[in-house]
Amino acid sequence: LVGVAVTRARTRALFFSVVGFVAFGAVAAVLWQGGTQVLAGKLTAGTLVAFLFYALFVAAAVGSLATLFGNFQEAVGAATRVWELLDTRPSVCDPEIPLSLPAPLRGDVRFHDVSFRYQPNQPDVVQGITLAMAPGEIVALVGRSGAGKTTIASLLPRFWDVSGGSITLDGIDIRDLTLDTLRAAIGIVPQEPVLFSGTIRENIAYANPRASDADILRAARAAHAWEFITRLPDGLDTLVGERGVKLSGGQRQRIAIARVFLKNPAVVILDEATSSLDTESERYVEQALEELLDGRTTLIIAHRLSTVRRADTVVVLDAGQIVETGTHAELLGREDGVYARLYAIGG
Repeated sequence: LVGVAVTRARTRALFFSVVGFVAFGAVAAVLWQGGTQVLAGKLTAGTLVAFLFYALFVAAAVGSLATLFGNFQEAVGAATRVWELLDTRPSVCDPEIPLSLPAPLRGDVRFHDVSFRYQPNQPDVVQGITLAMAPGEIVALVGRSGAGKTTIASLLPRFWDVSGGSITLDGIDIRDLTLDTLRAAIGIVPQEPVLFSGTIRENIAYANPRASDADILRAARAAHAWEFITRLPDGLDTLVGERGVKLSGGQRQRIAIARVFLKNPAVVILDEATSSLDTESERYVEQALEELLDGRTTLIIAHRLSTVRRADTVVVLDAGQIVETGTHAELLGREDGVYARLYAIGG
């Protein structure tokens, strides 16, 4: 690729050099010949200038045709790739005959001998995952980097489909639900929340565009975001900038939590929302999380073991498999266990 780029640059430089030399040479030739005729009285100076300007305009228009043709070819190639992408059938799609979730939703989540691989010819990233999450229970996934924590959490909202086994929500296989139905029942608080370059009001309402101002206000108060929103010049109508650049990390996290409050899901996935915050921001976010997780089935992706104390059950992963399960205190009591070693290193 480097060789092709160098060759292209050299060819382009040579081409434009030749074109420029020919163009200015032609202008010089016209001026020489026209000046000779003006001195001989065969041509007026005005006619020579007019001819020169007309010639330059025509030459510029003709020269732009090559550029337009090149841009047209690039547009055709780009459009072809866009249509190919739009025509690609997604690997995760709605079932032909979808089922409905019971109301009210309890949030009973179960993994039944789940395995997953990213490509058919690759080995399983996770395998033999059997896990039960009772309604309102908090389960923490713990393990070294690459153990499969994020992969397992991503299977629940069907960002990918399992390669083997099944995942059920209130007894219904999630593959029998539409993506809208399934994901409406799940709220996610990511480690790095994605904010859009609109107002705080619009960013919170992203979770429920039909929410009223009163609902947005209640969500902001529940997420302990109202404390900093009231200090902003335009309150809820304050522009946050691209990706929330005008807000601190803790403020962005509280807006993400407010979204989940507004959505009011039965299941919450929490991706270590406090790992990169300062002490004061972490305190506010922790208070918001305590209220958010109350009564909701929660799956925590734990990067710091000190954050799993709130979990009812801790699941320890190693090489894509469950190696230990228990409470924080129970696992710490196993001195030769994986969790105890991990806690001693990074807890």
